[in-house]
Amino acid sequence: MKAAAEAGAGPGPLLGTGSVSLVVSSSLNAFRTHKRYSTGLTIAEFKCKLELVVGSPASCMDLELYSAEEQLLGRLDCDEALLGSYPVADGCRVHVIDRSGARIGEYEDVSRVEKYEMAESDYEKRPESLRSFLRQRRWGRYDAEGTRRRADEQQQRRAQEAALAAALPLGARCQVRLPGQPSKLATIMYVGQTDFKPGYWVGVRYDEPLGKHDGSVGGRRYFECQPKYGAFVKPQSVTPGDFPEEDDGLEDEL
Repeated sequence: MKAAAEAGAGPGPLLGTGSVSLVVSSSLNAFRTHKRYSTGLTIAEFKCKLELVVGSPASCMDLELYSAEEQLLGRLDCDEALLGSYPVADGCRVHVIDRSGARIGEYEDVSRVEKYEMAESDYEKRPESLRSFLRQRRWGRYDAEGTRRRADEQQQRRAQEAALAAALPLGARCQVRLPGQPSKLATIMYVGQTDFKPGYWVGVRYDEPLGKHDGSVGGRRYFECQPKYGAFVKPQSVTPGDFPEEDDGLEDEL
């Protein structure tokens, strides 16, 4: 078999029709691909299919056939012969030698591939584009009415928040109610806008160490209190009123 391979063994009788699973490699890259091909293909037809796999022109290919044990079985050098007339079997490897003058790795570097760029005016006219799809359904930035509605709603929320904040006097006692938490008593120490988040915020000093800081956030001090007694909440979570500080009863004990 080795002597026949060195001599370039030609095609023999058709080994049977069907298909065979082959490993395809190329002299232009290090990748290997597993593909199944019909044994009824001529070598010329086989090269055309390999062109889609390795990128080499079919007219510039030399094909070598290796066994599953990587032993050279021969060259597929007769374009009119059928693939099945060569000793191909599942697991064999077909190595494509490129004679086009292409350099190793040339078909792997996508940066060398010329990109198609469509003019903005041409893309604007295309009826099947994503932009056209969104415009027809008035989604995203093409929903002018929805955009205006959301802007109006946001402006209304900000106005309501500002009105609530204006009704909270500094130094007043209050009750803070946050979703999923028990109510807490506190003193209002700051009302207004902050650097850490947009909108209006209320800085409170809790009666107990149930807060997150000492009145300073992000390097800016908004008010003074002991560590873990300060917090910022939204105006709608604060209810001002006559909420005396809780008496722990320690002074009654002698």
